[in-house]
Amino acid sequence: MQTASTSAAPQSASQKAMLWIVFAGFFMQALDTTIVNTALPSMARSLGEKPLDLKSVVVAYTLTMAMLTPASGWLADKFGTRRVYSTAILIFVLGSVFCATAHTLPQLVIARVLQGIGGSMLLPIGRLAVLRNIPGEQYIAALAFVSVAGQVGPLLGPALGGWLVQDVSWHWIFLINVPVGFVGLFAVRRYLPQDAVRAVAPFDWLGCGLLSLCMVAFSLALENGAHSPWSVALIAVSIVSVLLYIPHARRRVAPLFQLALFREPNFSIGLIGNLFCRIGSGAVPFLLPLLFQLQLGYSPFHSGLLLLPIAIAGMLAKRWVVPLVNRFGYDVFLQVNTWVVGVSIASFAAMSPGWPLVLSIVQLSVFGWANSMQFAAMNSITLKGLSHQDAGSGNSLFSMVQMLAIGLGVSIGGGLVSLFSVKLGVAAPAYRLAFFTMGVVTVFSAWIFRRLDAKPAPLHAKNVEAKPVQAR
Repeated sequence: MQTASTSAAPQSASQKAMLWIVFAGFFMQALDTTIVNTALPSMARSLGEKPLDLKSVVVAYTLTMAMLTPASGWLADKFGTRRVYSTAILIFVLGSVFCATAHTLPQLVIARVLQGIGGSMLLPIGRLAVLRNIPGEQYIAALAFVSVAGQVGPLLGPALGGWLVQDVSWHWIFLINVPVGFVGLFAVRRYLPQDAVRAVAPFDWLGCGLLSLCMVAFSLALENGAHSPWSVALIAVSIVSVLLYIPHARRRVAPLFQLALFREPNFSIGLIGNLFCRIGSGAVPFLLPLLFQLQLGYSPFHSGLLLLPIAIAGMLAKRWVVPLVNRFGYDVFLQVNTWVVGVSIASFAAMSPGWPLVLSIVQLSVFGWANSMQFAAMNSITLKGLSHQDAGSGNSLFSMVQMLAIGLGVSIGGGLVSLFSVKLGVAAPAYRLAFFTMGVVTVFSAWIFRRLDAKPAPLHAKNVEAKPVQAR
């Protein structure tokens, strides 16, 4: 795919350089999403914390990205693509340095928030730069080329993170962003065109604040546990804030997200289905390295290598999505494939000391294959029914839900392991029960997809490549 995309990319030197700049930014963001998970046990020992307590390191990053992604397009219009993209890279690099120099868990969480601020702008503004500077007939090929970074990052991240932790230090999983970032800053100044600042409507900061409060309060409620009185209060704050957004959106001329988006039935159903399905999928990259290292005794590098089948199978599965969806329809495909994803997650509960390596590779490959097709189909059915006017707003809301689901998956998955460990007094069966539970949650989303429109327009291969998701 990379060869084909590259050959179709624009031939001018400046346009090629710009594509590589966007590729590098997307690669840093995609790499950082996956490289941290393998290092969590080592980071926990270094900081004197329990490994499961480091789930806040992952949640802080994804939640920050979810909150700030909708503002990225407005910032690019207001201040210019090149200026905002340079700022995003600089913030991301500074956040990486602060992560590497953190000595306590709170310091690391704050640094991850700073990293998330920069990361939230890298992908959407990079796409925007491609859209504004690449001719229409070359846009699909250019965006497909850039999307390769989203596949290479998860492919290299776990193994690279495991090697750095095992042979160097966990600090280097963040420090490797520094040279890449500085080269990117120089290249942006040299090759990315300075587009004109546009007249834009005022950004809906109140609406963004209400939805951000909803996400933060709900995530903190999960962190505190079901039996904490603070959790009840936080859930109430979460519900009230989202309810307050409804009259706010009705009164405002240009709200953050138009309520009319939800009149498209497949968008509403796809959004809810995405949320529940991605909660299970989001827990897997967090829980598997902990299971491999803490329960099965694998080294960090071995643990990272074991995650390769997920990424490789996911890349190979892309070509199967289009014919399967067109043959069986979105509703049937998503119902069946969701069961495959959920059952494969639940099957990880069977992994234990002495479990055959070949069987583990099969399990991981099946999950990667089905999960990749699930994402492609869910992305398409959720967004394709929106009008041109609503597409931008719908895509931003969709990106928020994706990142929120990953954070919820980590919080719920880690919380279940902690809960079962306390109840059972032993960690090993706690991991098994957590995987089984997350699999059941994923299977539940198959029931949601039953309500999809059974006869939407056919899916095309270029649509699968043209809409790479922010979190994989």
